[in-house]
Amino acid sequence: MAAPQTIITRKHPHAIFLVLTLADSADIGAVRDVISGFTGTVRSVGSRNPEASLVGILGIGSKAWDRLFSGPRPAMLHPFIELRGPHTAPSTPGDLLIHLKADVTGLCYEVATKVTDALGGNATIVDEVHGFRYFDVRDLIGFVDGTENPTGQDAIDAITADDEDPSLQGGSYVAIQRYVHDMPAWTSLSTESQEAAIGRTKADNIEMDDAVKPSNSHIALNVITDDDGNELDILRDNMPYGYADGERGTFFIAYSRSPEITERMLENMFIGDPPGNTDRLLDFTTAVTGSQYYAPPGDFLDDPPPPPGGSAAAPAEPTLVATTTSAAEPTESSARSDGSLGIGSLH
Repeated sequence: MAAPQTIITRKHPHAIFLVLTLADSADIGAVRDVISGFTGTVRSVGSRNPEASLVGILGIGSKAWDRLFSGPRPAMLHPFIELRGPHTAPSTPGDLLIHLKADVTGLCYEVATKVTDALGGNATIVDEVHGFRYFDVRDLIGFVDGTENPTGQDAIDAITADDEDPSLQGGSYVAIQRYVHDMPAWTSLSTESQEAAIGRTKADNIEMDDAVKPSNSHIALNVITDDDGNELDILRDNMPYGYADGERGTFFIAYSRSPEITERMLENMFIGDPPGNTDRLLDFTTAVTGSQYYAPPGDFLDDPPPPPGGSAAAPAEPTLVATTTSAAEPTESSARSDGSLGIGSLH
């Protein structure tokens, strides 16, 4: 199996997330040069301050994959599925995802600018989020985030896709959403009401017993099991972000061996389990973006397969939409004029 990108790390205090779209007229050769040089760029910048533990991860969206590479593609890579129910998880454009994290924010910034400068007019940043660690790894709503993340071999198993093609084995599927919190509404709740919405105590981070945990609590709806009752995990690397006088929220990012696991969690949250029993937390936070990627092994990035033959113009793709009446079977609708595709948590 090829060596994966470095995804499993301790929690860093700083992160930058870049979501980019490729221009219809993009020089695909130039974009491929940036991709093949990405790990070298991270390594070079990180060497200037090795104690800061710089990590960089690059993900590629479904439409961009077909423009950039010939040969096999990740078996389960598809556009994010937009969810429309009592709450909406929108799908928004995204061809490339850059996830940077370090103990020093300047290193993240340096890589971000080097990558975007090299891409030039071939790509546009459609979302840029600078995340920070908030106290003892808490979200801005005051609860510890990522408590249920797997560790050790369990974490490796949770994020490693078992693709049939050897060149893609060791990669990981990545789902992202940016949430904007309604902080005045949330802080107006009593601590007890906040704990009921999350399913965990606020001060000491203890999960409620199943007998008293509300069925619409965030934690209750994020537990996904297989046919044998085994819990299926994803690895979250969420970060708070915000401005003193502006939007405040969470950048949700989940790495998994299959996009279906994250999609089932999101269906439970936005459509409800059963339908209508939606995540109470969504009454206080709104998903404003959502896109999906595949983070291939490092060896794939360093030496990618040849580009596709013929034109590399942007292909059209259908919008995938899941609704309250059919959450498990997305339907196709016409592509939006902005090229966005129709899904998009906190645990």
